[in-house]
Amino acid sequence: MGQSGTVRTGTAGWVYAPWRGTFFPPGLVQKKELAYAASHLTSIEINATFRANQKPESFARWAAETPDGFKFSVKGPQLVTHIRRLRHCERELANFFASGPLALGDRLGPFIWQLPPNLAYDAEILADFLSVLPHDLASYRDLAAKADTLKTEPYLEARGVTAIRHAIELRHASFDNPEVEALLRRHNVALVISDTAANPARTLTADFAYCRLQGPARPDAGTYEEADIADWARTIDAWRESGRDVFAYFVHEDKLHAPANAIALGEALGIRPSSS
Repeated sequence: MGQSGTVRTGTAGWVYAPWRGTFFPPGLVQKKELAYAASHLTSIEINATFRANQKPESFARWAAETPDGFKFSVKGPQLVTHIRRLRHCERELANFFASGPLALGDRLGPFIWQLPPNLAYDAEILADFLSVLPHDLASYRDLAAKADTLKTEPYLEARGVTAIRHAIELRHASFDNPEVEALLRRHNVALVISDTAANPARTLTADFAYCRLQGPARPDAGTYEEADIADWARTIDAWRESGRDVFAYFVHEDKLHAPANAIALGEALGIRPSSS
């Protein structure tokens, strides 16, 4: 039997006002919220990168506020997914990758590309986009070096970075196509597993799994219950035993309980956050 993978559970983002006094203790100052969240979770999606490129100093500060073993996933910019709609976006990708994600160092997890719900499958466009995505440091740096809109030099230092991974969330029904799965497997890009009634599939297309749990995928479900958490723990444990790393985030509409669900799933899998 090969080596088991590593599972991390968390939430999409950490700045959410209703968590103050519920997940976050009353009186906790906002600048300490990330450190608190990272002491209870093992991964968080950075969503600020969707709206605009961030600075290397921000990535470095976020990394410094988390314990060893923690990972951030980084959401790709809307300029690529929603405005360019994956078309001819090498320049935008270069500027994004050069903006500083590498400053996360060993806290860098996968990049997550969330497509708009009205973007339908186009084989040529998807193939071209996937072919541009870098999967190792050399290709990452080559692409980032083409940046042309930054006020500073491209950030290319990669101390502690060991993997460049990508996951993609396909939200239009036309992507439910064997060609798409084959294309993702060819590029080792993880199909995001959403766990909704409309899309309950748990299809793996890469050497790791990426879940943005928005269900649960059963009729009239309002929130994740104990049985749902146990079911996901069984599925993820099997993936882990197969050698896959797994990133599982609770991002459903019942966001108030997302931290508790992520913690419960982690506990069911025997995962304990590292201390700072």
